[in-house]
Amino acid sequence: MKITVRRASVFYAVLLAFIAGVVFLVTSIYTDGEEWATKRANRHLYSKSNAVLSAGPVVDIRGTVLAETLNSKRIYNDDAELRKAVLHVLGDTHGFISTGTQNLYSHTLSGYSFVDGIYSLKTSGTGPELVLNLDGDACKAAYKALGKFNGAVAVYNYKTGQLLCSVSKPTYDLVNKPDDVNTNPKYDGAYLDKVVSGLYTPGSIMKIVTAACAIENIPDIYERTFDCNGEYVVTEGQRGIICNADHKTGLSFEDAMNKSCNAVFAQIALELGADKLRATAESMGFNTNLYAREVRLKPSRFNPPSDDKLELGWAGIGQSTTLVNPCHFLSIMGAIANGGQGYAPDRIFLMKGLLAGQRGTQVMISINPETAKQLDALLRSNIENEYGDDRFPDLQMCGKTGTAQITGAESHSWFVGYSQREDLPLAVVCVAENAGSGMKTAVNVSNEIMQYFLDNPY
Repeated sequence: MKITVRRASVFYAVLLAFIAGVVFLVTSIYTDGEEWATKRANRHLYSKSNAVLSAGPVVDIRGTVLAETLNSKRIYNDDAELRKAVLHVLGDTHGFISTGTQNLYSHTLSGYSFVDGIYSLKTSGTGPELVLNLDGDACKAAYKALGKFNGAVAVYNYKTGQLLCSVSKPTYDLVNKPDDVNTNPKYDGAYLDKVVSGLYTPGSIMKIVTAACAIENIPDIYERTFDCNGEYVVTEGQRGIICNADHKTGLSFEDAMNKSCNAVFAQIALELGADKLRATAESMGFNTNLYAREVRLKPSRFNPPSDDKLELGWAGIGQSTTLVNPCHFLSIMGAIANGGQGYAPDRIFLMKGLLAGQRGTQVMISINPETAKQLDALLRSNIENEYGDDRFPDLQMCGKTGTAQITGAESHSWFVGYSQREDLPLAVVCVAENAGSGMKTAVNVSNEIMQYFLDNPY
């Protein structure tokens, strides 16, 4: 009897182990099957050189084919300038550009399914079509507008989150990849999509965050007046915070924003203190891991010191150790334009039959609606009273420039903004590396790309 019981126990133990193994296997296939099937060792998908053999087409929002598979060969659009302009969003098939669509969505392009695996790919020779929100011609316009400068430009619909334009430079041509791309300094950062993975000193665009903190923590901020003699001295006898001009006396908070007065905003930053500034910045996504759908952004950094007043003043005007990710700040502008809700930029319009609207919008940044309303008025005032609407014809633009000082090099040129037009709910971010004043290159590039969408509604 005891032997029978022991044998039964062993049998049931083996049976339970078998069942557990089956459950584990099925669960693993369900959760990791796509990743396993699309690994580069799979010769149904990749050649020995890691070039993709079969994958579905990638097209832009206007139907322009950016990449497709023909006769087991990956083919790209005939327009070399377009290929360079969309490189970082499209990505390569070797994984050098890790945030590229062809890398992030390789399982989708392969047509993998839990039931059939990649059988449909083997039988049809190509995977399903993936449609981007990206407008290829808009990317070309931004690429040309940047001219000789490296940097990043992006435009998105702040009502829907659709990423319509995203350009990163330096870039290269996938079809005719330079032999020296890994050694020539002019290609430094060519594998990096600076829109989502770049970090830059922001300069005066950071005054938007400082202004938000002042609105929420200094009740009489709009009633106060400030003085500027071209330098704000924090400690007597020591060099202070240099302003871009001598703005004289009697400046209002709005005047200080219009003129981007370093002296006034340094004073405001010191009054607020490091803790309040950091709290506002973190409520707007700084020092946080953010995601634009499947794409992880490089975290923006804001850690002003409490015990160094000079550095705190510089941090409040976007210098010191402050660093900003362009895509993150694009969402901040979207939040202001959209009454407080800043959606994450989304590059996919149609994937496996699922429309962008069905994917749902993803909130990245939330701002108090009243704060957003006041920031909106300040940013509109900048254009009306300082930059001039003639710099942005017919756009009803709001925005802020930035001239980010870089040690040992020319300043970075920034512009962030958006249109208030109901028929053009678009926000833009531009950073042109070592291009000088934000009033020059970044403003011009931003206007050119916004004019493109005004003339070519999607």
